Amino acid sequence: MPRSVNSVAKRARRKKVLKQAKGYFGRRKNVWTVAKNAVDKAMQYSYRDRRNKKRTFRALWITRINAGAREHGLSYSQFMGKLKANDIELNRKVLADLAMNNPEAFKAVVNKVK
Repeated sequence: MPRSVNSVAKRARRKKVLKQAKGYFGRRKNVWTVAKNAVDKAMQYSYRDRRNKKRTFRALWITRINAGAREHGLSYSQFMGKLKANDIELNRKVLADLAMNNPEAFKAVVNKVK
């Protein structure tokens, strides 16, 4: 019995990877073995960095809240502790947005917890 190969599926797989490698530099965009490795690595980075993005945004929010709280004579940890003690449930994203874009509202929150 003759050997059968599924060239259609093979070609489709390769086209899919080469399409993902579009825009890469040099042989990474058009040589199958190089493009496959480049795309695999890119997918690993994208998976990892979707998680890292959450970390970096939280750090940014904390920095902004700290700067806003220090303008009113509190450190970040004191401010967050007083928020918890007063049962004010605003998350860091909202607090950072207030500190950055609406200082009057942030001042009202600080005065409420003092």
